[in-house]
Amino acid sequence: MGINSNMASREVCDLIFVDYATKKPFLNLDYANVTTTELTGESLFAYGGKGHPKKVQFSGERGGTLTIETQMQSVKLWQLITGGELNKNAKFVKRAEKITAGTESSVITLDETPITGTVNVYAAADDCGEELACTVAEKTVTLTTPVAAGTKVVIYYMTEVTDKVERISIKSTSFPKNFIVYGDTVMKTEEDELLPYRLIAYKAAPQSSMSLSFSNNGDPGSISLVCDLMADDEDHILDLVLLEE
Repeated sequence: MGINSNMASREVCDLIFVDYATKKPFLNLDYANVTTTELTGESLFAYGGKGHPKKVQFSGERGGTLTIETQMQSVKLWQLITGGELNKNAKFVKRAEKITAGTESSVITLDETPITGTVNVYAAADDCGEELACTVAEKTVTLTTPVAAGTKVVIYYMTEVTDKVERISIKSTSFPKNFIVYGDTVMKTEEDELLPYRLIAYKAAPQSSMSLSFSNNGDPGSISLVCDLMADDEDHILDLVLLEE
């Protein structure tokens, strides 16, 4: 009875992205806030007669978009959008504030071993100003510029992390893959029945635009992902499926 009834929806779709080339699951996106499917097309007309009326209509340019808005994020989601390469190491600059122990050859110990040639030391009162001369051995920084005992200094250095790190490397040659997308949610009928609803996007191409926002007030940052819907090799674009339990 319910499958032929009028119905409405107030729930988001959970989505499974399957690599179009390998047919292997790539990402289970079950944390979106909004999923919107839009079908597009173009109408052209043949005209004729007085007043230039439309006589014959032609349809074409079939396609669409699948738009996803989510506040929850993952490294896999960033990789899906950007097409970037996943790496297990990262290099970045760190800043440390330390108190010197002496006056002639002040010795300072860093928390990590810096990459050779990347250590820069400044007096805290002249941060990023005139550099203080030093030598470096492993984690030990020895100032060769005399400073007063108890002087606070700032040390910038680059370190490499190779444990428990995931880095997405995005190059000018990085492009997203195509995916088959399977979505599921529920529709509610006028008879108060909940009917399972499924969608299948046969060839979805993520647009490679991404905005990452970080703020100390307001709502949590969100990401909007737009996928262009294309036809697969059998001309399928989208299936909308309603199930009766």
